Amino acid sequence: MPAPSSPFDPIRDLIAAMPPASAEACAAVRARQGQLTKPAGSLGRLEEIVEFLASWQATPEPTIDRPLVAVFAANHGVAAKGVSAYPSSVTRAMVENFSGGGAAINQICASFGIGLKVFDLALDIPTKDITEEPAMEAAAAAATFAYGMEAIAGGVDLLCLGEMGIGNTTIAAAVYHGLYGGAAGDWVGRGAGVDDGGMLRKIAAVETAVALHKDHLADPLEVMRRLGGREIAAIAGAIMAARIERVPVILDGYVVWAAAAILHALDPTALDHCLAGHVSAEGAHRDVLRRLGKTPILDLGLRLGEGSGAALAVGVAQAALACHKGMATFVEANVAGKLEG
Repeated sequence: MPAPSSPFDPIRDLIAAMPPASAEACAAVRARQGQLTKPAGSLGRLEEIVEFLASWQATPEPTIDRPLVAVFAANHGVAAKGVSAYPSSVTRAMVENFSGGGAAINQICASFGIGLKVFDLALDIPTKDITEEPAMEAAAAAATFAYGMEAIAGGVDLLCLGEMGIGNTTIAAAVYHGLYGGAAGDWVGRGAGVDDGGMLRKIAAVETAVALHKDHLADPLEVMRRLGGREIAAIAGAIMAARIERVPVILDGYVVWAAAAILHALDPTALDHCLAGHVSAEGAHRDVLRRLGKTPILDLGLRLGEGSGAALAVGVAQAALACHKGMATFVEANVAGKLEG
């Protein structure tokens, strides 16, 4: 008899179906860059960003006409263990603040003409306490992953991913500890400003959770459903949907990258269409990016979440694209020869 199907089988099928970057589009962009009125390579990372956009949009004329920040908000049972400086009710209050236009991410999106969607992931029903049982049933985790794939519905040409959720830096630390090992304390940071006692409780919670689930953590999707949260599963789904539809992605901070790390553990090429918007001041984010082979666009000491660092990086990408499209070529500018750097 065939083995019973798993709720995670469709996710594994998506991983197997990931399209590659377009080498032809990248080559066309690089050829134009060689004709622009500047020394070769003098715009550094900006040139790389345009090549990245072209490669994943599969066109020699990439666009940032419909950028979107998607923020996924969730609550966590482990918050009852005193791992955060704030109660779980703050998650809903902040979601309402996003809706009212009063958060930092609203101002950043307005500054760069970025759309904003906020996804309420059953805030009134926290996931289970990971120190006592799995955060989610497999079917619920898979359904949340599928829900996250809706982030690109309606047409998006650049997707930024952020999160909001009291207790979710504990969740992220548990995911990293489950994937990468080491000591629990290596992955735990101050989050939203927890005190020394809270730090000890966070470390204990991460240690306890990973020890409880250790026999199941060889499968990254089990890490997601046992140690993760709804926003982790939904963000992973959004990243995968963007890959399938050839939408380049800019990822935000420490928590968002926990979702990305799960996909990377399934397939090391799963994040090739993703950029690191920034490196956070939270926890071991810098080490995570190093492990995943990502160089952040910005390093501003942010630890806010909300997609704030990713949204700020859109401004850099917009400037990169404007230079690529708007600069004159040597021929157009009647400049003889090429400039030396």
